[in-house]
Amino acid sequence: MAWIGLVLLLLLFILTVLLLFKMGSFQNNSSQNLPPGPRTIPVLGNLHIMDWKRPYKTMIKLSKEYGSVFRLQLGCQEMVVLTGYETVKEALVNQAEAFAERAIVPIFEDFAKGFGIIFAHGKNWRVMRRFSISALRDYGMGKSIVEDKITEECSILTKTFETYEGKPFDPATILKAAAANIIVSFLLGKRFEYEDATLLRLLELVEENVHLAGTPAVLLYNMFPKLGFLLGARKTIMNNRKELHDFIQATFLENLKDLDENNQRSFIDAFLVRQKEENKKSTDSYFHNDNLKALVDNLFGAGMDTTANTLCWGILLMMKYPEIQRKVQEEIAKEIGIRQPRAENRVKMPYTNAVIHEIQRFADIVPTNLPHATTKDITFKGFFIPKGMQIVPLLSSVLHDESQWEKPHEFYPEHFLDSEGKFVKRDAFMPFSAGQRVCAGETLAKMGLFLFFTNLLQRFTFQPPSGTSKDDLDLTPALGLTTPPMPYKTCAVLS
Repeated sequence: MAWIGLVLLLLLFILTVLLLFKMGSFQNNSSQNLPPGPRTIPVLGNLHIMDWKRPYKTMIKLSKEYGSVFRLQLGCQEMVVLTGYETVKEALVNQAEAFAERAIVPIFEDFAKGFGIIFAHGKNWRVMRRFSISALRDYGMGKSIVEDKITEECSILTKTFETYEGKPFDPATILKAAAANIIVSFLLGKRFEYEDATLLRLLELVEENVHLAGTPAVLLYNMFPKLGFLLGARKTIMNNRKELHDFIQATFLENLKDLDENNQRSFIDAFLVRQKEENKKSTDSYFHNDNLKALVDNLFGAGMDTTANTLCWGILLMMKYPEIQRKVQEEIAKEIGIRQPRAENRVKMPYTNAVIHEIQRFADIVPTNLPHATTKDITFKGFFIPKGMQIVPLLSSVLHDESQWEKPHEFYPEHFLDSEGKFVKRDAFMPFSAGQRVCAGETLAKMGLFLFFTNLLQRFTFQPPSGTSKDDLDLTPALGLTTPPMPYKTCAVLS
C-alpha cells in the first residue's frame, strides 16, 4: 500500500506547483486593484474555511468582511464572488456582455462537453439558445396551447392526489412526473403516465445527478480534477449521463423514421428538420446529434427539477403556515370558484401571486447560481477582473438581501404586496438569474407554477400527518446543485 501514498504525494506536489503557477499568473495579469479576499494556504487555497455542504453560506459570511466583490481560491479553482442585488444586477444586467460566458468547471465540462445551452460556451451557446427559445415558442410556450397542456396535467395530478384519500404520502415524485410531462410534451409531443417505468427512471437519473453535482465529493473533483479517479460521484454522474443520452438517442431515432418536414410535431422534430437544412449548406453545423442530446438533457432536467422543487416547497410552506394557505384558498374561491384556473386569473389574484413569488424567493432553489465567466478583461466596481475568470453571482445573497427585503429570512408574502394589497414586482426577485444567461424557460415555469399551485389549493387543504405539528416541519434545504426541501409527507384533504 506504500505506493499509493507515494502516488498521492507526487500528485500533491504537482498540484502545488500548478496552483502556485496559476496564482502567480493571476497576480501578474494586471497591476490594477484585484478584488480582496481571505488569505490562502498552499494547495487548498481557502478550502479550510468553507462550508463544504453549503458553500453559499460561507460566501455570504465572507461578503460581510470583504465586500460585495471578493476573490476565493478553492484548490485549483479561482473565482470572484458577487453578492447583493446591486452588484449582481450591475454585472448580469448592466454589463451583461462582459459576464455572459459560462465558467470552465470540470464536472460540467465532462458532462456537457460544451454542447447544449446551460453549460455551453461562445457561439454554440448563442446558436442553441436562439433555436431553443424560437422552437419552444413555436410549440406553444407563452400561448394558450401550452396552457391547455398544463391544465390537462393539473387535472391528472389532482386526481392522483385524490387517490390517497387524505392519508399521508410523499408528493415529490408525483410532482416531478407532472412537471416533467410539460417538458416532454414540448420535446416529444406526448406525456407519460406517472407510474411509467421509463419516466421514473429518467427522473431518478436527473435527480441523482443534480444532487451529486452539489455534494462535497464533486466539489472536491472540481477543485482537483486530477484526483477524479479516486471519487465515485463523478463516475456515477457520467454513467447516468450515458443512460440518459442512450434513451434520448433511441427516442430521436424513432422520430427520424416518420419525420414529416411539413408536419413537425415536437421540439425534436424541429431540430431534426433544421439539422437536414444546415447539413445541406455546410458540414460545420451546430445542429448535430451531440447538441440535440445535450439540449434535451438541459430542458428536461432544468424544467422538471426547478418547477417540481418549488411546488414541493409550496406544499410544505402551506402546511407550515395554514393561515396563509387559507387566504390563498379564499382568494381562489372568490375569483375562480369551482372553474378550472387559467393563467388570465393571475392578474386578479394578487395574494396568490405574491405567495407563489415568496415561495420562490424563500426556497432559493439555485443558491449559488451556475458559475459565469468574464468574456474580457474588465474593471468592475473598481477592481480588475481578468478575462476567463470564474464568476459566482450569488443568487442567495440577492433573494435574502437585507437592503431589499423587509424580512429576508422569513416566509413573508407581503414582500410582494403594497399597502392596498396589490401585487408589486420586485427588482431583486431573481430566482431565474438575470441577463443573457437567464433561464430560457422562465415564461413556461411561471405559468406552470401558477396553474399547478392554484389547482392544488383549489382542490385540497394540505396538512401534516397525524402526530406531526406545523412546528415540527423542517425547512432545512437538502443538499445538491439545487435545494429541494428535505423529504416529507403530506395529507391532501379535499376542501
